[in-house]
Amino acid sequence: MAKMIFPIVLGVLAIASVSQGNDLPPAGDVDAQPLLAQVKRLQQAAEYTGQPFPAKTLELLGRAQDGSGNSEVAGFVQAALDPLCLFAVTINPESRVKVVAGPADPELVQNGWRQFLVKVVNEAGVTAPLQVSSPQGGKLHGAKVDKVRDLWMEVKMYDGRPLQPKLSGLGLEYRIIQLYSRDEGKRAAEFAFNVGQGTQDIGFRNDVLVTFGCRAARKVVLGVKDEDGESTMASFEIRDRHGRVYPSQAKRMAPDFSFHPQVYRFDGETLELPEGEYTVDVARGPEYLPVKGKKLVVGDGPAKFSVKLERWIDPSDFGWWSGDHHIHAAGCAHYKDPSEGVHATDMFRHCLGEDLKVGANLTWGPCFDYQKQFFTGDVDKVSRYPYLLRYDVEVSGFGSHRSGHLCLLRLKRQIPEGGNSKEHWPTLCLNTLKWAKAQGAVVGPAHSGWGINVPGEELPNYNVPPYNGIGANEYIVDVTHEVPGPDGKLVPAVDFLSMVDTPYVWELNMWYHTLNCGFRTRVSGETDFPCIYGERVGLGRAYVKLPGKLSYDAWCEGIRKGSAYVGDGRSHLLGFRVGESSLATAPELKLAAPGKVKVSAKAAAYLPEEPDARLGSLPYTTKPYWHLERARNGGRKVAVELVVNGEVAGTRDILADGRLQEIAFDLSLEQSSWVAMRILPSSHTNPVFVEIAGKPIRASKKSVQWCLDGVRKCKQEKRKFIAVGELEDFEKAYAHALETYQRILEETPGG
Repeated sequence: MAKMIFPIVLGVLAIASVSQGNDLPPAGDVDAQPLLAQVKRLQQAAEYTGQPFPAKTLELLGRAQDGSGNSEVAGFVQAALDPLCLFAVTINPESRVKVVAGPADPELVQNGWRQFLVKVVNEAGVTAPLQVSSPQGGKLHGAKVDKVRDLWMEVKMYDGRPLQPKLSGLGLEYRIIQLYSRDEGKRAAEFAFNVGQGTQDIGFRNDVLVTFGCRAARKVVLGVKDEDGESTMASFEIRDRHGRVYPSQAKRMAPDFSFHPQVYRFDGETLELPEGEYTVDVARGPEYLPVKGKKLVVGDGPAKFSVKLERWIDPSDFGWWSGDHHIHAAGCAHYKDPSEGVHATDMFRHCLGEDLKVGANLTWGPCFDYQKQFFTGDVDKVSRYPYLLRYDVEVSGFGSHRSGHLCLLRLKRQIPEGGNSKEHWPTLCLNTLKWAKAQGAVVGPAHSGWGINVPGEELPNYNVPPYNGIGANEYIVDVTHEVPGPDGKLVPAVDFLSMVDTPYVWELNMWYHTLNCGFRTRVSGETDFPCIYGERVGLGRAYVKLPGKLSYDAWCEGIRKGSAYVGDGRSHLLGFRVGESSLATAPELKLAAPGKVKVSAKAAAYLPEEPDARLGSLPYTTKPYWHLERARNGGRKVAVELVVNGEVAGTRDILADGRLQEIAFDLSLEQSSWVAMRILPSSHTNPVFVEIAGKPIRASKKSVQWCLDGVRKCKQEKRKFIAVGELEDFEKAYAHALETYQRILEETPGG
């Protein structure tokens, strides 16, 4: 008899202990079998998430498994789990939710996650998800400056496997809540629970205030050396075994960006991490071999994590300097609050961490009046040679932007006469270009492909685009114009087309057609960070060949002259040469008569041995638009193509193992032509222009007709965006373009 009574007595004592010590609401009658099944899954989830139940809890849960009767099982379960509860939630028969604080020690750790249990007494049998909110748990991104101090935590209910997202409907169950602290010390937070809109109880019973003690994280010293042993900057992506990113992205402020999993740190700088084991990925731009899956253990003593980087290529060793002419310090993924974007020190850190030698930080519509203060007409003082950062302008969100955004580089003045902001700018792109070129700027359309999209994958493609976007739209007109430069002499109104951040067929198609008409627009690489791409700066790059020391002005001049190739940095076409002419000198070759020329370059590309099937199968209209993986040609090979007047004139396969390889073609030319090389869609050289017998390039009547049709379509689309005072200029600009293409059409041989 005594043996039969003993477990029941223990259960009663356990329930009494919970009631007296914790004052959590007790559950009514609960069926033992589904309760134990739920508890088993809860235990598995606790183990999976890295915070298993303590031995005392497991002992009481073992007794619950051996219990007889619903009351005894429920008593042991509550005795075991209630002490781990930070909250207890009661859902009354009308589905009203109230909450009280539980007995668990409210201790958190700086920059780390802790988890607790939530007891749920479900008198209504609700099967909706249990939701939690906290005014201290909001994102810093977009917060007002006076709220930043109070936004110190993250809170979320864990509803991943083996748990279910919704409540079971049992009268008693337990859920896992996870909390992250940005800070150390004492911090208070309010918590409210609900099971759907309108289920909160009234009279302040649906929320509770908890004061936490937050232990300081451990300081980890990061060591990062370049392959020559010099200290450098790199990106660090740190995750725990559950894939959670550290420090929390939701609690980041500049220079760490909330839309990145990585942070950038220089050799000797630190991170604060809680004790535990982590996996670290280290990278430094596309020309380095990534370091993946390196282990970091943070214990109770000093911690250090060191890595030495290794390149597969360094184009600057050969005088080719990387740059991204289109990045932003405000707008898009950047926050407007608590500050209006970020500062030069923040953007420079990211450029340095991606080994991007030149960064053009373009002020544009968002936060213009705040960001305009950083323009000096020279490189910013944060620059450290050979890493240069300079503020310039993108005409976007104001002025002529509806006819196509414009990148204005190497400006001496950032705002036209007549105002001190962005409200008075011209609405015709050509008028904006005239203002910029008069001061010696280097200019071109941004994100060229938007609005000139065409169906199909063919290059050249003869479908007429809609001209309804913000890319190289009015370019079809402006490329026909010359405008006064700083000395009054006429210069092309447009210097370059932007490449690499929109679908390559759309970008290259426009370029190829205008080159076939004899125009000599060059290309440059951009990311439009963090708008089109927010992953990192330098996803689109231009590599400019300079004979002397790198400077921002010289780099921009190299873009204007075409002494550059563009790409994603995963492949390179160095020393491109046609006969005696190269991009590095004067990209023009004059021949007295048709004949043969030798075309050569040193090509290099790097692909991992294992293909990324996802990237390789994406349509070209899906990001990433330019990526070497798309060029993989069986195994680890990629094709280097010779392009003449937009058509492929020869192909050589190379092994994408990082080695420089000589590429050469013997090319027969019958007419004046432009010649380039590409690894599509990863890299593309600017052209060398070959003039035969003094005749201009007139490569294709079909291209000229395509341009004529484009001018008419663009005029139809853009007229409504032009200010009344510029309509006469608009009509003259488009009439000039039509006349020019008509003349070129008549000069072009063929049917």
